[in-house]
Amino acid sequence: MNYEEILKELILQDERIVILTCENRIAIRSLPDKLKDRYIDVGIAEQSLVGIASGLALQGRIPIVHALSPFLTMRSFEFIRTNIGLQNLPVKLVGSISGFQSEGNGPTHQAIEDIALMRLIPNMNIFAPADNDDLNKCIKNIILSNKPFYIRYINTDPIIEHTSIVEIGKGEKFGGGDILIITYGLLFTEAYKTALLLISKGYSVELINLRFLKPIDEELIVNSIKKSRIVVTIEDHFSTGGLYSIICEIAIKNNLQINPLSINLNEKWFKPSYLNTILDYEGFSAEKIFKKIINKLGNNNGK
Repeated sequence: MNYEEILKELILQDERIVILTCENRIAIRSLPDKLKDRYIDVGIAEQSLVGIASGLALQGRIPIVHALSPFLTMRSFEFIRTNIGLQNLPVKLVGSISGFQSEGNGPTHQAIEDIALMRLIPNMNIFAPADNDDLNKCIKNIILSNKPFYIRYINTDPIIEHTSIVEIGKGEKFGGGDILIITYGLLFTEAYKTALLLISKGYSVELINLRFLKPIDEELIVNSIKKSRIVVTIEDHFSTGGLYSIICEIAIKNNLQINPLSINLNEKWFKPSYLNTILDYEGFSAEKIFKKIINKLGNNNGK
């Protein structure tokens, strides 16, 4: 089942669920005509979208709102903070074209600070699946939870089959070794390819698909850092407030020393283009990541 089919099944089973959009149906193109009074479109008005969803949640509903990530997280930030976060309402915020998924769009349409913003909000949870398989295996539990969530929607094909969700907040680990690669979302595919390249050259690698940026799988991260010689974080996000910040916070909290390599956007927007071109130009392709890791290892006396 895909995302739309899962939503339709949940809606038929649970009368509390309501779908909202603001003239953006990327994730649910075939659903609106089938939902009738369980579907609301508010026009291009993200603040109203969040306000209406909050009101519905206060009446016992589970609103699932869909909008473009940059406008959902920035234009309506105060409404999310005050109406949803502070009241701990079970609204699910589904953001499309986050990170590099924005492709040909310029800075106004690039959500590369969304994780940092949503992390700041009390009670807010963050789910960033690696691909549509990861999304579809986790989304039902997330929707039916009583927690507010920001979801980085994705519809890319998987490079591997993911495990089913065990518990909200738990990551997914692959392999084992002293090169630790931690990532989430779209860039999991490039991280996985990078791990294969490293293994083919005789290196031992552990790869973590975090899935959840909040709550974070701190136990998994701490145990993996303790065994690592280098910690590589990969994300289509600014360096401040995202995965790199999270790992540094966890390391300090647990009195851990790390040898970090942070691959992120470092406070700059990416050049609009097709995805593969962006990955190569900005240094996020598996081949470019592999070279950065090898260079880092070389500066630390090799393998």
